[in-house]
Parts: sequence; C-alpha cells; structure tokens
Amino acid sequence: MPAFEWVHVQLHQQKGMISLSPPTICNSAFSGVVYAVGEGVDDIQIGQHVVVEPYIIADDVPTGPNDKYHLSKNMNFIGLGGRGGGLSEKIAVQRRWVHPISNDIPLDQAALIEPLSVGHHAYVRSGAKAGDIALVGGAGPIGLLLSAILKAKGLTVIITELSAKRKEKAIEAGVADYVLDPSKVDVVAEVMKITEDRGVDVAFECSSVNKVMDTLVAAMKPTGVVVIVSIWSHPATINVHSVVMKELDIRGTIAYVNDHQETIRLVEQGKINLEPFITQRIALDDLVSKGFETLIHNNESAVKIIVHP
Repeated sequence: MPAFEWVHVQLHQQKGMISLSPPTICNSAFSGVVYAVGEGVDDIQIGQHVVVEPYIIADDVPTGPNDKYHLSKNMNFIGLGGRGGGLSEKIAVQRRWVHPISNDIPLDQAALIEPLSVGHHAYVRSGAKAGDIALVGGAGPIGLLLSAILKAKGLTVIITELSAKRKEKAIEAGVADYVLDPSKVDVVAEVMKITEDRGVDVAFECSSVNKVMDTLVAAMKPTGVVVIVSIWSHPATINVHSVVMKELDIRGTIAYVNDHQETIRLVEQGKINLEPFITQRIALDDLVSKGFETLIHNNESAVKIIVHP
C-alpha cells in the first residue's frame, strides 16, 4: 500500500445541486489556500492557492499520465461520498489531488476549475481539433463551460438551447459563435447552412433530453463523433440507422482524468474567462434561501453560485 503526503486547505468553494444521504458535508467543486502541509510535501507552500481534484479512490490505484483512475472500482467524490466537502471550512487531502493555481486567479473563479475540467475531458474524448465545428446540445453550466474549452481550443461552436436566459449567458460569455433556439428555427437546417451542407465534426449532448440527442445525430457529418456528457437518469433512444449509415462514433465521458493541469493552464493564460459564469455570490448562512432555493426554483438564471464560508 503506497504512502501519501497530505495537504491541508482552507476552503473557498462553489456550490451546485447534488443528491446524497445525510449527514454529509456537500460540494465537490472548491478552491482554497494551503494552511499546512504534511511530512514529505516539499512542492506546495503555505499560502499557495490550490484547487482539488475531489476524487475518493483507493490508495492502490495509480494516477499517472496514462492511468484511467477515474474509471476505477468504487470511485467517488469528496462532498458526495464523505471525507469533508467544499462547504467545510477546512479540509485535508492527499497531495496527488492538489493542483496549484496562480494566486492571480481569484479564488471564486478558481472554484470553477473542477466543472471546467469536466468540459475539458469531454473535449479530449471527442478527438476534436482546432478548426472543427462543434454543436453543443444544452447551455446549462457544463454545456457553457465545455463551450469555453472548445473556443479556447480553436473550434467554431454552435449551441442549441431553448432557455432565453441561458442563450443570453452563452452570448455574454462569448463561448458560442452561433446560438440556435429549436423553438424558433430548424436546428439541423441551420447547421447545414453554417457548415455548407457538410454537418458538424463533433457534437456534445449536455441536456439529458432525447430530442436533443436526435438533433445532434441528424446534424453530424459522416464519420463525426457524438459525445454524451450529461448523466442520464432514464433510458434513451438513438437513431441507429443514421449512426450506421454515417459511420458515427457515439462516446461517453465521465468527470476528468489528468485534465486539471491543462484546464488550469488555459485559465492562467487568459484563454478562458471564468467570471461570466459566476451568477451569484452568497454567504454560508444564505445557502438555503439564496442557494438551493435558486437552483430549485430558478435554475435557468444560475450557472454557478459561489458560497463563502
């Protein structure tokens, strides 16, 4: 059994909706400041700003560059499966999960590195490259942050979204070249105009809505790649005939694996601005009235709500 050094972090976190069994201190997306380090830690300094890759994974699972540790048995997350959480005041984590970030990046923005890394991993899974055209189905938090990654990597981004507020956020944040409302236009027909009748190179399903999946498949070019990003809680169907006749690849993606460093680099280099995605900042005492209530009753207006302990 390997030994792991520990880092102690004073937290500054971002909150989202989750499902868990009490008593649990929730939230798996957070940033913080190192206030103590364990024996053997010599590459992290007290006072350094960090983000945490919040995995709970067995100690004997390797986490090297080519290891698929995110698919390991019984994988879980801090804030979902115990071991503290982002709404704690302080937390101790193994050194391998701690990623330094420039102190020039505000801590509230740094708290979005975790969901941004979800988008980065989806991009990696797609095999997309600069110059490709991507269609993103759904402009919720992950769809928007994924789109930010795609723009930073040099793709043309088309977003399809019904919600007026989410469409506005996509335009405001500058993460989409085109925003299409399926209640007002034929999305597939518009995509074909944009792509000169070729279809998109890659598509990302971020909605858990079957009609969106159907649209993505119909809008694909032959040999294109559809990446399913959202976690479906219900069965789905897909037009298998189109998948076969166009030789499409349908790929799943979950969380992240060795994605944090590149995601952090994109933010530090100014290629991604996280400020537009923070839609509210609240105190811990307002977590229910201004946090959970907003996400339950007015979630279209919320991308990420930052909670200060």
